[in-house]
Amino acid sequence: MPNKIKKIHALEILDSRGNPTVQATVELSNGTSATSAVPSGASTGRFEAYELRDGDPHRYEGKGVLKAVENVNTKINDALEGVSVFEQTQIDQMMIDLDGTKNKSSLGANAILAVSLAVMSTAAKANNVQLYEYIRSLYNPKLKKYKLPTPVVNVINGGAHGGTNINIQEFWLVAHKAKTFSDKLRQSSEIFHKLGELLHSVGMDTDLGNEGGYSPNVKSHRQVFDLILQAIENAGYKPGKDINLGIDAGASEFYNEKTKKYELPLENKNLTGDELIDFYFDLMEIYPLRIVEDPLDQEDWENWQDFTSDQFIKNNDVVVVGDDLFVTNVKRLKKGIEMGVANSILIKLNQIGTLSETLEAIRYAQENDYQVIVSHRSGETADTTIADLAVAVNAEYIKTGSTSRGERTAKYNRLLNIEEKLNN
Repeated sequence: MPNKIKKIHALEILDSRGNPTVQATVELSNGTSATSAVPSGASTGRFEAYELRDGDPHRYEGKGVLKAVENVNTKINDALEGVSVFEQTQIDQMMIDLDGTKNKSSLGANAILAVSLAVMSTAAKANNVQLYEYIRSLYNPKLKKYKLPTPVVNVINGGAHGGTNINIQEFWLVAHKAKTFSDKLRQSSEIFHKLGELLHSVGMDTDLGNEGGYSPNVKSHRQVFDLILQAIENAGYKPGKDINLGIDAGASEFYNEKTKKYELPLENKNLTGDELIDFYFDLMEIYPLRIVEDPLDQEDWENWQDFTSDQFIKNNDVVVVGDDLFVTNVKRLKKGIEMGVANSILIKLNQIGTLSETLEAIRYAQENDYQVIVSHRSGETADTTIADLAVAVNAEYIKTGSTSRGERTAKYNRLLNIEEKLNN
């Protein structure tokens, strides 16, 4: 059969932070082949699938992925040789079974995901269809229309993503009013440049963080919001009317499990969950902050409940996003839905480790009226799979960093190309 897998080969390559990651190539018996690469996170949830690193202090400070590469080139290659490339669900399950652990720690989620995505890309190529079309056929072939996501553009990097005193991890522009993806991206880019000019004019640092946003030292979190609002106005737009704001608080990164307090050194405050919730609502009363990701720790379920159920959230259609909370995992998402926690899920392929499980999580979220944000990681590659994934499942949003750095703009540029194809 021409569409059977002939060979799978992996390679250790570098991500955008200069750390090793896994690239995999699937070759079919008819010569068709495609390659995929997986990202890596700096701020990771405790319940994510296991990223296999070598631990050899003499190579990449222990971060090498030769073990994961070897697992692809031997165990996974041997198991999948001769299997039809179109059997995505079967292939993903074969790798899960071969691994035999709950968190993919034997073969490594980075090894498994690289192969899962390369199988998907090769199948799309063998079928001579666009990747988003092929993913749609796996996800829900009955869906007819495609919808492009709204970009949430990370213009200020803090927390684990920037060498700065900012505790909140990401500050986003959300160009919610523009009708097309290209206009939303253009507006965000214009504001990003105005923000750079503004930071420079007041003597603040314009170096970039992990995700392409600026990473200055500031006096307070409110100063960050004030600077962004000024940049929006300088670009000729109206905050709240044309452009909303969003944050990834990354609260698990500043939660102290011993004291049960959220530590915000920038504000000189150690807050209880209730006090942190009040801190967010104070910001939302002042600024058009309408998307909030990971406002609380990944195990602080009761405070998540209180935050989500607040009338302000409902009255203002605030999108409450679970990332570390859900880790693209149906079991944790199910618990959240039952408890009325969050109303949106962040989707990261490498949190769960296969395409099939990712699609299952998206399907379950959408069946329960949770919005979907498809996301990159802080350690990215030039792989643009998430752009096609977002279009394939009609995700409401995509998060892939700022409008600078090639590994970020690659995804945006792919979406521009998809938009043009769909319009024609």
